[in-house]
Parts: sequence; structure tokens; C-alpha cells
Amino acid sequence: MVGSSRGLNWLDHRLSLSPRHPLTGSEWLLAECRRPDAQRVSGSVLPGCRRLWRQNVPARVSEVLAVVSVTSTFMLFIHTSHLQSQLALYTNNHIDHGSSSAHRPSYPDTNSLQREVESSVRISSSSNIGGREDVKVRTKHGGFNLEEFRHIDPLTLNNTKNHRKLTMVFNRVPKVGSQSTMELLRTLSYRNGFTFHKDRPQKVENIKLTEREQKRLVQLVDVFRPPSVYVKHVCYINFTTFNVTQPLYVNMVRDPVERVISWYYYVRAPWYFVERKQAFPELPLPSSAWLRKDYETCVMTGDRECRYKEGDERPDFAQLTEFFCGQEKKCTGLNTDFALQRAKENVERNYAVVGVLEDLNTTLTVLEHYVPRFFKGAKAVYWNHVQKLSKVNRNIYKPKVSQAIKDMVRKNFTREIEFYEFCRRRLYMQYAALNLPED
Repeated sequence: MVGSSRGLNWLDHRLSLSPRHPLTGSEWLLAECRRPDAQRVSGSVLPGCRRLWRQNVPARVSEVLAVVSVTSTFMLFIHTSHLQSQLALYTNNHIDHGSSSAHRPSYPDTNSLQREVESSVRISSSSNIGGREDVKVRTKHGGFNLEEFRHIDPLTLNNTKNHRKLTMVFNRVPKVGSQSTMELLRTLSYRNGFTFHKDRPQKVENIKLTEREQKRLVQLVDVFRPPSVYVKHVCYINFTTFNVTQPLYVNMVRDPVERVISWYYYVRAPWYFVERKQAFPELPLPSSAWLRKDYETCVMTGDRECRYKEGDERPDFAQLTEFFCGQEKKCTGLNTDFALQRAKENVERNYAVVGVLEDLNTTLTVLEHYVPRFFKGAKAVYWNHVQKLSKVNRNIYKPKVSQAIKDMVRKNFTREIEFYEFCRRRLYMQYAALNLPED
């Protein structure tokens, strides 16, 4: 009680000294309680100050919490409204483009994919019969004479019908438009009624896996409920070696030299390594000298980064054939004949479509007709929606590289270019066999 009396007397004394203080009431008293000499009366905080603390501080904290709660609720409401509007958009589009997927069975018939493919390609191939004289057929397409391929039955060019499971793997090659293709698949998953799965970002992107890692990935894809799509940067894996049903494969290619140049400047773009640093803070930042090094100087000076020797194991994904050759050790090696031949074999046997970045219209048309379960409506969706998003990934820091430098590099990419041309020819054969009327 002595300490309490001394504390109250001290407060009375302070009040008498400052009767006209600009602060009034509890505000002034609270300010006085903060004074050093007010904290040491009787060796403890004044009872009056403690009372003020209990009366004012909880109220202030409650006000702050109330503001935070209201703000959070408002932001959650805005986000929920946005999601609802997106869901309504996708639902309306799905209804407008047919209700067949809305009533699909939980586990589709293993023959449904084959029936759908056969129906799609046969309708397409017969749509122009008897109308050749009325339609001007463009004989040159991508440098190929399409008339050479029009007699081919499209079913012989499509191995989609040979796959019994509605699971598709897009083992995407870097810098071939794979980001846009991935976004296209994500959008189409809502419209066409399949699930979309994507591998998470990796600190080090390993496209070659150990046998244990391969088995784990195969088991992961196998448990996905069909119809489903899985997207990952990885070399081709033969699922049957693990006694698992082989999925359908699709991929994209691009001129090998243009792809290498694109990658060179992609990893030097500021937003690339900033995003990598944010995702993985422990990664070191590249040196300024490395960032400023241009591709032409890199080639002309014989820099290790720009020397493309046959059989080299490249850390920059420069070997296009490796993604299609597979997980074998012999598949790794730039511009080797083994990788070329094995990649061709796998494309023919296991890839429904390998698109070409330089001709997206033909690629999307072939995907729509040969893999309709996943790519129905792909052309319209890409040009109306996805193409706008793809501009975000465009590298404005990539300068023009002279043709002389490109020709110099091409001499070391002969087999990689041969594989690229093989995929182009196959794509145009698939397109011509459909016998679609030209626009």
C-alpha cells in the first residue's frame, strides 16, 4: 500500500504541475506514464499506469486486429470472386463446345481413344474427296510437296490408336515453345476434361535419371487418374521396362542452332536468374563478365561454352536428340549417330505428334486431329488466349546473331539438324494425309 500511495501522490503532483497540457485525459496520463521517473516509483510500475495500460493498450491492439481482419476478408472476397468468374468462363466454354466430356466415365474405355482418333482422321481425310478440282491445293508447305503424301492413310501415321491408356507425357525440350504449349494444355484441361500435372521447379534440372528415379517417376505417372497429362523436362522413358503401360508422348522441336542461341541469351536475361535466386537463395549470382558476353564473341574466341564438339556431354541442353533418344548412357553425346537413329525410332513408335515451333498452325492442326482427346479446339484456344501469355516469356535481351556465325555453328550440328528435318517431314506427312481443304 505504501508503494501505491506514493505512486498516486506522484501522479497528483504531475497533474498539478501541468493543468493545461495540450494532451487531455488518458492521453496525457499515458504519456506521463512513459517517463523514466514514473517507472521507478517504489521500484515498480505505478498502479495508475498499469490501469491505463489495461484500459488503452488492449483496445488499440483490438483495433489493429480488426483492421487486419477486415482487410484480409476483403482481399479474400476479391480473390474468390475472380476464381468464380474464371470457373464460370471455363464452364460456359466447356458447355458451348460439347457436353461429351461432362458425361465421361470415371475410367474411360481403353478403346475410346482409338475410336475417337479413327473418327477424327477419317472424317478429315474424306472431307476433301471429290473436291480437289474445286479447291486450289497448296503444293508447297514448309518446303515439302504435300501432294506426295496425300495418298497416305492418316491412321498409319498415328500411333495414338496403339495406346490403351488415356495418359499423355509432354517431356518438353527447352526453348522450343514448350512454355506456351504447357499453358495451352493447362487451358485445354478445363475445356476438354482432363487433369493437368506439372513437375515442380528444380535447382538443377536433371533430364537423365537414375534407374531408381525413373521407376519413381513411372510409378507417379501411372497413378494419375486418366485422362491426364504430365509435363516435365526429361529424356524419353520407356515405361514398359518397368512393367507399366506405356503412355502417349508428344513434344516440340525447333531449328537446333536457333534453339542453342535462344538458350544462350535466355539464361542471361535478368529476370531468369532473379527468379532462380528467389526460388533458390543459395544459388550464386553469375559474374558481370559472363552476363555481358555475347554469342558471336563466344563462338569466334573458341569459348568452351560455345564449342560444340561431337560426342560432348552438354550442360546447356544443346543436344536435341537426347530428349528423344532416352535414358541410356549412349544417348548422351552431341551430334552422334546412335542418338540420331534411336531418337528417330522412338518418335515413330511412341510419339503421336512432334510439333515444329516454326509452323505452329500446322502443328496445332495435326495435334487437334491426331490427339483430339487432349487437343480438341487447340488452334482457337492458342491464338485467342495462350499466344497473349507467351509474349511474357519473350526475351527482349536477345540480340540478332549474324548468319555467318549461324552457318559456322551448323557445321557441328549436322545430325541434330537431320533429326529436326526428320520431325518436320513427319509432321507435314501427317498434315497432308488429312487432306484438309486449304484456307
